[in-house]
Amino acid sequence: MSADLIVAIDAGTQSMRAALVDFSGEIHHLVKTPIEPYFAEQPGYAEQRPEYYWEMLCLTTRQLLEESGISAERILAATVTTQRVTMINVDRDGKPLRPAIVWLDQRKADIHKVLPGFTMPVLKAARVYPLVEYATQYCRSNWIQQNQPDIWERTHKFLFLSGYLTHRLTGQYVDSAGNAIGTVPFDVKSSDWAGRFDLKWRMFPMEREKLPDLVRPTQSLGQITAQAAQETGLPGGLPFIAASNDKACDIIGSGCLTPEVACISFGTTATINTQIQKYVELRPMLPPYSSAVPGEFYTEVAVVRGLWMVSWFKEEFGLQERLMAADSGQAPEELLEELVRDVPPGSQGLVCQPYWTPGPDLEPYAKGAVFGFGDVHTRAHLYRAILEGIVFALKEGARLTEKKNGVPITELRATGGGSRSDSIMQMTADIFDLPV
Repeated sequence: MSADLIVAIDAGTQSMRAALVDFSGEIHHLVKTPIEPYFAEQPGYAEQRPEYYWEMLCLTTRQLLEESGISAERILAATVTTQRVTMINVDRDGKPLRPAIVWLDQRKADIHKVLPGFTMPVLKAARVYPLVEYATQYCRSNWIQQNQPDIWERTHKFLFLSGYLTHRLTGQYVDSAGNAIGTVPFDVKSSDWAGRFDLKWRMFPMEREKLPDLVRPTQSLGQITAQAAQETGLPGGLPFIAASNDKACDIIGSGCLTPEVACISFGTTATINTQIQKYVELRPMLPPYSSAVPGEFYTEVAVVRGLWMVSWFKEEFGLQERLMAADSGQAPEELLEELVRDVPPGSQGLVCQPYWTPGPDLEPYAKGAVFGFGDVHTRAHLYRAILEGIVFALKEGARLTEKKNGVPITELRATGGGSRSDSIMQMTADIFDLPV
């Protein structure tokens, strides 16, 4: 029997998924395990036990293999994609030294302890100070070095979630260059850690030896160890192949291979992305991301609290739908669809600015707002206004993307939980005036 299947693992923000996929992209079996996104010991914190991610991965892969009944001989390799910018400190034995700092965490480092004072006027004159300030403050390693220096001193490796799971699976401290995103000294152009004189080492100071080695997507990360095989159910010695971050895989999986076809992801964070073959900065000092295709990139404009806003509305204003869903067995989001249909486009003048912290890239401190209230407005209007606000913010991002890429967007592909909503899809098609 020939090996013809890949075990693809997706460690997302709200679920752990594992699938058996063939070379044509057909999914033979899929298992999804809900997970707790994070816990917060203080306001603004978002953390999770690193071991929890591993436990959920093992649970999900074992269930996948047991339910599918597929012979291990058919499995050619395994790969993993994860949520972006969730960081983990481990000691020399690979044991976590503290909870993982999840990408939604809002704690800040003191920029004045990182960058010398004389650089501030220069950055302000170059009109990049807000971006540099934001990136430096939200650099996880900066915060740990300032507030938990003992933890940083004991840190053997500072890993992305992908790197942590790779180590648990292979025993190697190695990661895909496609996962090196955010406030780390990474050079997108070379797909490797930045050169020693790069400004990123000043903004995100850390020892190079604390970072994992990098390989490009599609290259080998190692093999599944005997210990990992026992815990996950995956065959020992199975090749483990580098993928990329979840967004990069989203783009390729939706068929967005050229810049005129944009990928809109309606996930916890809503984004509009384009796959590009040349290096393009949408804003100064804001590089594109590494693609799942080696040597290529993708652009991104994000509404950080995208479909998170739906969850927020559901918890704060959707008690009726939650109770009805509990009785009917439906998802509350399906019942919320009725609210959208009851309100005309434009929400009768109610407008939502969907920035429930943080805001856009160059305005990270922007706040959310809902305005235009009148006596005709109900919670249904509020729900539709939230969705319209998210889509209009994405359209604003599309205009910037078209300008910088020099290529008009002529088609949209949608992914994420929101793509299952007929109302959201119709709203997107109407606002963009494009097929979705």
